[in-house]
Amino acid sequence: MSWIEDPAFGPDHPFGPQTLPYGVTPDGVAVRVGDRALPLRPLAGSFGRLADLVSAPDLDPLLRADRATWSELRARLVELVTAPTAPRGAALTDLGGEVLPFTVADYVDFYSSRHHAENVGRIFRPDGDPLLPNWTHLPVGYHGRAGTVVVSGTPVVRPRGQRRAEGGPVFEPSARLDVEAEVGFVCGGPPASRLTPDRAADHVLGVVLVNDWSARDVQAWEYQPLGPFLAKSFATSASAWITPLEAFAVARVAPPALPNPVLPHLVEERPWGLDLTLEVEWNGEVVSRPPFREMSWTFAQQLAHLSSNGAPVRPGDLIASGTVSGPEVDERGSFLELTWNGRDPVVVAGAERSFLEDGDTVRITATAPGPDGSVVGLAEVVGTVLAAAPVPER
Repeated sequence: MSWIEDPAFGPDHPFGPQTLPYGVTPDGVAVRVGDRALPLRPLAGSFGRLADLVSAPDLDPLLRADRATWSELRARLVELVTAPTAPRGAALTDLGGEVLPFTVADYVDFYSSRHHAENVGRIFRPDGDPLLPNWTHLPVGYHGRAGTVVVSGTPVVRPRGQRRAEGGPVFEPSARLDVEAEVGFVCGGPPASRLTPDRAADHVLGVVLVNDWSARDVQAWEYQPLGPFLAKSFATSASAWITPLEAFAVARVAPPALPNPVLPHLVEERPWGLDLTLEVEWNGEVVSRPPFREMSWTFAQQLAHLSSNGAPVRPGDLIASGTVSGPEVDERGSFLELTWNGRDPVVVAGAERSFLEDGDTVRITATAPGPDGSVVGLAEVVGTVLAAAPVPER
């Protein structure tokens, strides 16, 4: 029995005591309990040496702490929310979620689904090999723009960009606006470089869902030879609540085997694949259920590769998995794949869709198995497309 009476606060619900994600409300740092938030500043006296962390206006101080501190805080929270009586000062509030709960330091997006990579290769390079030779030897990725990472619920303005046209490129609103259903890992702990995969988990506080919005027509024109740029830098949406990595202890799985041995600096003693199932809704209809267990590279290998040249992993770094796609058509995590670049439209709310139109809304959710048959949730990431802004006058 718990003093928290929210009906969604139970082990058979995504945000029961087995999950306890961190976020920020108008009252500061909070933990999610069911469909309510528990602000922690009024409870600071219950946290001893951790009082300053729970009294902060955001999660930045918590990200600067270490793995031992994160574990201590989570254990104390479990005690408080599962107690039969409420601690002094406890009061549940609405979830809020209007702000990103931490300051994004760097943003890196990877490309770790073999199914996605091969699908995109077949679409963009129909006469070449769908998978480039380096893909099975290292986690392919690129640096994004931290300044365009926004919290779930923020509207996304259709971007303008250069795209191919008869007679030469044009600068117009993207006609092939897309989504990428991804899983993001929020880094913390003391800055460190040259991590091994087995040390990487000590530098990840928790997990969010990510939608890396993509302008496919802009991408097709600009991405060779250096890769994505304006096609992906206009908006990246992230969940407002961070589910602690510890909540996924029983969801760990081995990723699919690669066709070749990996180099020693990428070898994991115990792999960090996760048995997450994502769900993508387009205007209220589920169109895809991508399985994260199919990702070939884990976040631990991604962090090891990222830092192997001496680059530091810092508090607030956001590491995104890349589009999550499975082998089946209804497991594809982008509409580029789902509609095969528009060749096979899907019917959404009675209308055919190939790419996003103004007013469309996309919502991504995810769950994983928790302890004793429970379910662990990730907070949703949702966004609605707005019309392109006018071109600035000269």
